Amino acid sequence: MSIERTGTLPLQTEQHIVASRQAVRSLCQLLKFSLVDQTKMITAASELSRNTLIHGGGGRMRWEVVEAGSRTGLALHFEDEGPGIADMKLAMTDGWTSGGGMGLGLPGSKRLVSDFEVDSAPGKGTRVSITKWK
Repeated sequence: MSIERTGTLPLQTEQHIVASRQAVRSLCQLLKFSLVDQTKMITAASELSRNTLIHGGGGRMRWEVVEAGSRTGLALHFEDEGPGIADMKLAMTDGWTSGGGMGLGLPGSKRLVSDFEVDSAPGKGTRVSITKWK
């Protein structure tokens, strides 16, 4: 079975969040991630997909299979053209939420993956990139 090395999914509805989780699960299985790493990546993707929809007004998830030397990983990019994050330090604080959630999205996702990067500014949208290495 071959792997699509790159792809994009819309994040405009709740059904798209479900589709993003299913896609990440399939990619992790094809890359032979452990069950624990699959769960971590699916959880992070679910949180970030929801953030993209709720806080960013919708956007997209892009994925790519990445390689560095003998390592293989899965990189996910969550992008929106929403209002952006006004206070990144606050947004990365455990327990803080700008909505009605538990405040686990960004900092919780960061703990679940190998690499985590956020690029956001007020009025410029948000891009969160995560990578999990096998």
